[in-house]
Amino acid sequence: MIPPEPTHPRFAAWQELCQLQAAPDLVAEVEQLPRGNELTAQRQFRKKWPDPLVRAAFALVDCRRRGEEKFSRAHAMWFDRKGLEQATSEAVARHKAARFSGAVLDLCSGVGGDAIALAARNDVTALDLDPVSGQRLEWNAAVHDVSSRLQVECRDVTKVDCTGLLVHLDPDRRQGGQKAVRLEDYVPGPEFLEALMQRAAGGAIKLSPAANFVGRFPEAEIELISLRGECKEATVWFGSLAGPEPWRATILPEGITVAGHPLEHVADQGPPGAYLYDPDPAVVRAGLVDLVANQLGLRRLDDREEYLTGDTLVDSPLVQGFAIEAVLANNPSEIRNHFRQSPFGQVEIKCRHVPIQAEDLRRRLPLPGREPGVLIFARLAGRARAVVARRVTLRPAVGG
Repeated sequence: MIPPEPTHPRFAAWQELCQLQAAPDLVAEVEQLPRGNELTAQRQFRKKWPDPLVRAAFALVDCRRRGEEKFSRAHAMWFDRKGLEQATSEAVARHKAARFSGAVLDLCSGVGGDAIALAARNDVTALDLDPVSGQRLEWNAAVHDVSSRLQVECRDVTKVDCTGLLVHLDPDRRQGGQKAVRLEDYVPGPEFLEALMQRAAGGAIKLSPAANFVGRFPEAEIELISLRGECKEATVWFGSLAGPEPWRATILPEGITVAGHPLEHVADQGPPGAYLYDPDPAVVRAGLVDLVANQLGLRRLDDREEYLTGDTLVDSPLVQGFAIEAVLANNPSEIRNHFRQSPFGQVEIKCRHVPIQAEDLRRRLPLPGREPGVLIFARLAGRARAVVARRVTLRPAVGG
């Protein structure tokens, strides 16, 4: 990466970052500190190091510790808080990178979660307007041994000609410190996204799973990706990289995926069986609950509920199972009376469309036992009910 000019507005921040990189002893000493003594330790460190450098070292070490949830080599990577929060988890980035074959432009590359995964398989040019982010990415590429296939450039991505190329774009969703949900608040915004999809040969655009993308990209495939039970992103695949189905849900780290059109599948509806099933959030957001229900031989509890039910135990990453013990009226007195005689000492409370005050209810529940239980509020044949259950765990944990 070409260093920024001294007149660049981010030159001072870039220079401070380089000074921190040139002080590995400081970072190592901060890493060795026991957690909880940061304020006292900072005063001691300032006797030996400049104050801005000390603050930067503590911030970096904090980000590296937080980054362990996303990256296998986070202990050696370079982050700031915003870059880490927006960075794609390693498992998700690798999953997406598997679709790309050939040279790739990674736009708004940040600290490099996607660029690094792409460079493990392809030659990548990573573009970001911020030279500080670009410098972090360059060092992170070295940490992951992909420097030979990754070139970092500091450029305005809206002025880059992507005609005929494969691209990955992660628009900025944290302008001004606020997390944006609406596409209109992304940078670059919807007009650029739509123009990019027309010019580039193919690619992927990373969106928040909560974004207003439904109906916005009719010729694309939208993949909802969850990792360890949390829906992490919506990926808009377009051009040569789009699949034949408009919607897809992928469950990681298991790698299970389903695809289809929500309106082409209708599940049966019926009373609760022996088990209740909660579809993975990616399945729900992709609108593929009926498809999954039919694949697994399950039925809906209600046409306005995503919860499913069945008479036999199903072991699938697509759903979380619960063994039903009782179905009660949505009546606080009846619920408390039931729990007064239960073996439960703690209870997980779940709901989707039935309004409840979970914490207030939890405080009022008598829990005389020691076992974990689950209380699920759901509509059954149009009426709100409280389902008492136990969480079923069959699959061994899969690393990610």
